[in-house]
Amino acid sequence: MKLATINNNTRDGELVIVNRALTKAVRVPEIASTMQMAIDNWGSTEEKLKNVYDSLNLGTVDNAFDFTEEGVMAILPRAYHWVDASAYVTHVELVRKARNAELPGSYWTDPLVYMGASDAFIGPYDDIEIENDEWGIDFESEIAVITDDVPAGVDSKEALNHIKLVTIVNDVTLRNLIPQELAKQFGFYQSKPWTAFAPVSVTLDELDEAWKDGKLHLPIHSTLNEELIGSPNAGIDMTFDFGELIAHAAKTRSLMAGTVVGSGTVANQGSPNGSSCLAELRCLEIIKDGEASTPFMTFGDRIEIEVKNDSGHSIFGKINQVVKQYKK
Repeated sequence: MKLATINNNTRDGELVIVNRALTKAVRVPEIASTMQMAIDNWGSTEEKLKNVYDSLNLGTVDNAFDFTEEGVMAILPRAYHWVDASAYVTHVELVRKARNAELPGSYWTDPLVYMGASDAFIGPYDDIEIENDEWGIDFESEIAVITDDVPAGVDSKEALNHIKLVTIVNDVTLRNLIPQELAKQFGFYQSKPWTAFAPVSVTLDELDEAWKDGKLHLPIHSTLNEELIGSPNAGIDMTFDFGELIAHAAKTRSLMAGTVVGSGTVANQGSPNGSSCLAELRCLEIIKDGEASTPFMTFGDRIEIEVKNDSGHSIFGKINQVVKQYKK
């Protein structure tokens, strides 16, 4: 099934079920009024939500309304936990190669993750508001999963059973702020503004054979100002699957229902369309030409991110954002 959160002038929005074609939706306050409420009680809400979803696709729901992607919030407008990984190690290897830095061998065996800000996520059509375009504004096209309660010490195979929803995100990064932050050896903060989510999240059964071995085996398309930047297959070159990422995050503590786990920038090694961020394009240019020629985003730029199934239909809807200057 497909779920979304629409704006009802509250911080957490209102949960709706969306049909497969992304054209109709229905409110379900008698089951769960918010996505967090649904995931908190997934054992009792999943089947009820699924029954409504089936009826919605059959056209037998009386109170359905027209669904528009522009009017939605992030599926979880605020979450208890956001852990982002760098599961495509070939991407990290390329970035380090561009600055003549050696990749530690442990990166291939031990996942690289950090905890990001989850007090506010934004919707797919919300502007990317940044004060200064000299900060190196970049998009990052990622796959993300949402879990139920995950016990501490879970193994990677069992961790896969705790994935309840899949979606895509734009994890915006301010590249030119990263060096001074990392130099302090205390992690990201200012270089990571709000993360945007696709219009809908979906259960694993919606992905059919595209979901296998804890990975989504479909291309993720990133288009900047109507120019395709890349369309790498998310199931290729993913060094750590989502089960391994979740198990890593839960090594010393349990994860609460509604935890969001990101894959990191999707990348395919050696593919001409294998990039999902501008930083990677710039690294390729540095390696080839000695300097980067692709600029980072600036005010007025539009980034679109989407995943389609083998029939060409959008699975999660489209992330469609414009970079705007933040006004104090």
